[in-house]
Amino acid sequence: MATYLEFIQQNEERDGVRFSWNVWPSSRLEATRMVVPLACLLTPLKERLDLPPVQYEPVLCSRPTCKAVLNPLCQVDYRAKLWACNFCFQRNQFPPAYAGISEVNQPAELMPQFSTIEYIVQRGPQTPLIFLYVVDTCLEEEDLQALKESLQMSLSLLPADALVGLITFGRMVQVHELSCEGISKSYVFRGTKDLTAKQIQDMLGLSRPAVPVQQGRPLQSPDQPVISSRFLQPVHKIDMNLTDLLGELQRDPWPVTQGKRPLRSTGIALSIAVGLLEGTFPNTGARIMLFTGGPPTQGPGMVVGDELKTPIRSWHDIEKDNARFMKKATKHYETLANRAAANGHCVDIYACALDQTGLLEMKCCANLTGGHMVMGDSFNTSLFKQTFQRVFSKGFNGEFRMAFGASLDVKTSRELKIAGAIGPCVSLNTKGPCVSENELGIGGTSQWKICSLDPSTTLAIYFEVVNQHNAPIPQGGRGAVQFVTQYQHSSTQRRVRVTTIARNWADAQSQLQHIEAAFDQEAAAVLMARLGVYRAESEEGPDVLRWLDRQLIRLCQKFGQYNKDDPNSFRLSESFSLYPQFMFHLRRSPFLQVFNNSPDESSYYRHHFARQDLTQSLIMIQPILYAYSFHGPPEPVLLDSSSILPDRILLMDTFFQIVIYLGETIAQWQKAGYQDMPEYENFKHLLQAPLDDAQEILQTRFPMPRYIHTEHGGSQARFLLSKVNPSQTHNNLYAWGQESGAPILTDDVSLQVFMDHLKKLAVSSAS
Repeated sequence: MATYLEFIQQNEERDGVRFSWNVWPSSRLEATRMVVPLACLLTPLKERLDLPPVQYEPVLCSRPTCKAVLNPLCQVDYRAKLWACNFCFQRNQFPPAYAGISEVNQPAELMPQFSTIEYIVQRGPQTPLIFLYVVDTCLEEEDLQALKESLQMSLSLLPADALVGLITFGRMVQVHELSCEGISKSYVFRGTKDLTAKQIQDMLGLSRPAVPVQQGRPLQSPDQPVISSRFLQPVHKIDMNLTDLLGELQRDPWPVTQGKRPLRSTGIALSIAVGLLEGTFPNTGARIMLFTGGPPTQGPGMVVGDELKTPIRSWHDIEKDNARFMKKATKHYETLANRAAANGHCVDIYACALDQTGLLEMKCCANLTGGHMVMGDSFNTSLFKQTFQRVFSKGFNGEFRMAFGASLDVKTSRELKIAGAIGPCVSLNTKGPCVSENELGIGGTSQWKICSLDPSTTLAIYFEVVNQHNAPIPQGGRGAVQFVTQYQHSSTQRRVRVTTIARNWADAQSQLQHIEAAFDQEAAAVLMARLGVYRAESEEGPDVLRWLDRQLIRLCQKFGQYNKDDPNSFRLSESFSLYPQFMFHLRRSPFLQVFNNSPDESSYYRHHFARQDLTQSLIMIQPILYAYSFHGPPEPVLLDSSSILPDRILLMDTFFQIVIYLGETIAQWQKAGYQDMPEYENFKHLLQAPLDDAQEILQTRFPMPRYIHTEHGGSQARFLLSKVNPSQTHNNLYAWGQESGAPILTDDVSLQVFMDHLKKLAVSSAS
């Protein structure tokens, strides 16, 4: 039998699923005593080389309330040509096309290695991909120039038949007509007045339906253009026109007096973009790409006034209820986000400025629609340029790594119910027998809409065991979950990916060690962290930390081995040993600690944490630290101040930053120029090694991380010092005498102190 670690890894590679528990407690009561909920991380479009899609429709269970897809766990009667659904036990006839099946001639969806299978669905009209650029023109000259070049570059990366539109905004909002030859023509809207979708469509002349549809086929002769084509045109037709139009874009012409911010109507520009797509392409995959270089300063959705002397809101203002535009602006963007999500359109936000741009208020636009959020200092940095280029990167098969208008449907066997999901999705409010009363995250439904997906988009899905304590599940029973993701592929095909998984039930009283051994502490840490970060959006920070601490103490009491009131006797088994350390770093992370981060930065970090896969999420919780020295090859070292030694170079990856830190001696040697002397060739190689490794990460990560090169005593060393466990501080001076790393000036507790407290609380008979 493979170890649980191998089992977990194989399942993740095949199905893109990681469960917190891989053997499930068989009653509701026992499941609540497990502290960490039964939940999983699902990466619906996990890239696999060996998963060619099949060219036929999935076979569904005939019971209207079930409609589960035929899968390897179903029982099949080959003689009678019947199959029994493993979720509702309904007996179903196979369709006529399956007449020839037998034990030796099975369709792919019955073979165990196809627990994940992808179908291409042929029905329905195919619509091209749609990209609508919404561009802020209140930028500095060089920023605007860099942005125009990036946008022109992106046109060459789009598929030739993709539709493109352009809206620019400053004090006014302009919707550009792209079909006119030789002259540029645009519709201008005031930036202070909000318009309904109907008004926008009337003003743009979009009131007739874009494509007259008859029985699912668009009625359209080749010479009759789509009515919306004035604003959304295929790239191959207007490539030259649009390139010229972008090249001629000027800065916003309205004068900005000294001491004022430019008037920026971001709220109305987004409103018009959402209204334009609603009127022309409802329920099709589309991206609204917002490029902004500062906060919205007028009209609905404004975040700060135009007086420079009033700074944009800080966490302090929000706590004191001093952020006067915040509630109204957030409501404006939430309405837009919900409208976009309802139509399957996603909103990307590329915000590049040295100060805040209102991401806190606008975050729902990207969070609810699965859009990207990218934050940088300027459009003229490689961080923005390369990240933007990566949006259009292609996968193994030469196709874009983006999918649109997806819906996820989760089905469970009757002992389980669905409590909710956390990730870039919105509820489809589908009630059913498998929906739990208790909500975790976005609950009350068994289906969610995900407007945009890429191969790393990951949702956390939480379950509840509902089987009663006095109704034991027969020995050897298995619980099953099926995930059905329907989406528009970047080749415009409709596809359905189905993943069906099963795990064993165990009685927690007699088989606790089985349940314990099958605990996936990495997945559990990420699933608990997502719950914590989700709560942090609406609750006070200290309350969330207290909740996490309580859960950790309860977990240690349940699974630790110890004698009452004797902290020294406390032991955790191997499958739990790393979990407290993840929680320690999570408590200090920017997802829960807002100190030293602006509200925009916190929104940005939380946005990415709620959508990345397990590996990236763990790096965000507990950054990885590598050491380079003359003593051997590069090695991973503890994220601890004792790892900061004078004769070492450290490379830290926090997901958002890549930090290279030269120890004191190394920095002195470099200043002395030893790397340029032929006899110190190996020192030159040592300096180069972390740079090469950093490049490798910078090349693949999305969004591109900030690259920081610093040294002992450098001002940017703070990025490293704030992340490591402060095992030496100015408070435990006795350790200073030895060469044991760098002391850190902080009053934060160290992991050692944290663990001592944890042991004390876990073994105490009072708690």
